[in-house]
Amino acid sequence: MAADADKCGDAIASALAGLTRAEVGRRLWQRDPGLWTDKPEVQAAIRNRLGWLNVVADMRRSGIAEISAVASAVRAEGYTDAVVLGMGGSSLCPDVCRATFGAAPGWLRLHVLDSTHPHAVRAVHDAVDVKRTLFIVSSKSGTTGESNAFFHYFWDQVAQAGIAAPGAHFIAITDPGTPLDEEATARGFRHVFRNPADIGGRYSALSFFGLAPMALIGMDVADFLSRAAAMAQRCGSEVAAGDNPGLVLGAQLATHARQGRDKLTLVCAPEIATLGWWLEQLVAESLGKQGIGVVPVEGERVGEPEAYGSDRVFVHLALPGSSEGEETERLRSLAALGHPVVRLQVADRRDLGQEFFRWEVATAIAGHLLGVNPFDEPNVQESKDNTTALLQTYQEVGTLPAESPAVEEEILSLYGECQGQTVAEALRSFLNQVGTGDYVVLMAYLPQESATQGRLTAIRHAVRAATQAATTVGYGPRFLHSTGQLHKGGPNTAVCLQITADVGGDVSIPGSPYSFGTFIQAQAIGDVRSLQGHGRRVLRVHLGADYAQGLAALEQALADL
Repeated sequence: MAADADKCGDAIASALAGLTRAEVGRRLWQRDPGLWTDKPEVQAAIRNRLGWLNVVADMRRSGIAEISAVASAVRAEGYTDAVVLGMGGSSLCPDVCRATFGAAPGWLRLHVLDSTHPHAVRAVHDAVDVKRTLFIVSSKSGTTGESNAFFHYFWDQVAQAGIAAPGAHFIAITDPGTPLDEEATARGFRHVFRNPADIGGRYSALSFFGLAPMALIGMDVADFLSRAAAMAQRCGSEVAAGDNPGLVLGAQLATHARQGRDKLTLVCAPEIATLGWWLEQLVAESLGKQGIGVVPVEGERVGEPEAYGSDRVFVHLALPGSSEGEETERLRSLAALGHPVVRLQVADRRDLGQEFFRWEVATAIAGHLLGVNPFDEPNVQESKDNTTALLQTYQEVGTLPAESPAVEEEILSLYGECQGQTVAEALRSFLNQVGTGDYVVLMAYLPQESATQGRLTAIRHAVRAATQAATTVGYGPRFLHSTGQLHKGGPNTAVCLQITADVGGDVSIPGSPYSFGTFIQAQAIGDVRSLQGHGRRVLRVHLGADYAQGLAALEQALADL
């Protein structure tokens, strides 16, 4: 494999030389859409997605004061909690910061709701006192179905708590002039942060979408932006390609993908482990289209060399003195065997801002080299449209479409094409389809709880050990706004296990003819239909009423792969 590594190094050097000849660094900062397409109508759309290049300077100039004023007022008034009501690019950066930094003394505790599962909605409700909670309705378009449902639920909860003016408990983050902007104004929201309209959701971490929640937990937003600005300078238009961190990483990602190493395995230091959540969306949704894709693998523990095929590239985001000794040693072993390992040194947790910018540049450059537009998401809408159609049917007939299981046992039922008389046999037959270069996707329409995560982690590692395939885990509907684009628009290498369960203890959506339970069921069915429409291999595993017991049964059924 050492010779392969040498070839890869030569190919990366060649890619960087090509970027230099084409003056890609300069053209990027000039917002030249010709880097990605020669179609005039697509170029016009891309021009309206490049505001992230200058948003750090814009926020430092005027955004910090606006953010700080709102955060300070809320803190002074005795609010104790803040809840982000959003999906995808509107929620992932706040969630990473919540998990990485927590709340500074005297500031608000942050919660992120990006699941329509009734248990998740109720868990957030039970975790806060709505009388002392600020709700952040986040949606670029102002029409996101999940965000709107969350908003109507918590508006009703605040009103029921006897708050005469519920709007004081709400702020909005959205583009100017959206339906959310208009409704927030009409309802007397405390504040509306109108984000620059030329920034796509997954590139919005360093805009109001990421920064306003950061300020509420007491983060030093000015320092965070100064670190991002330092990276922006290092990625500047006049910096040589080989010295430009964004161009170098973009060339590495694209070159490895072209050589078949398209499983980008993210290994983050424990202190910044959740950065992978944000990177997963940025890379998957930006690069997974037209039958091309880079598959971000987030949350997999580093295994022994025999656990891997030849389709991996590892990116290690390391912190000085981090407690990741065993994983670091395994990465050294993998590198010695010829697996590419890219090491990015992060000085401390506060340098997440610089990593957000580095990876935004790198993803844009990888899109240029791979020949895809990294600023659209053509397949995301399909599952939304399927969900809308299913909910319309529900309103008309009072039920979602009935399905018959292919295999059914006491706890588990399987839906879709599979062979075998028992669940274990059918699962084994389905996973026998996994071939060289494929990856296995666990799509869990379940609450994101620690026990659930533990079971899913055990399952994914059992699958990896048996198949040498990369594995990913996504929670529905959260992943529909991120890796869902890759599953449908990327290469047909995804082998998908959708995991659902009965919805107990449903929660109604005020003003809606359907509940959160019906909403998430429609989203799951709609996603399967979209995957099937693209010829993807997909099997649904239904866990029954007790999803904890069902996950244990699924783990057992997969034990003898």
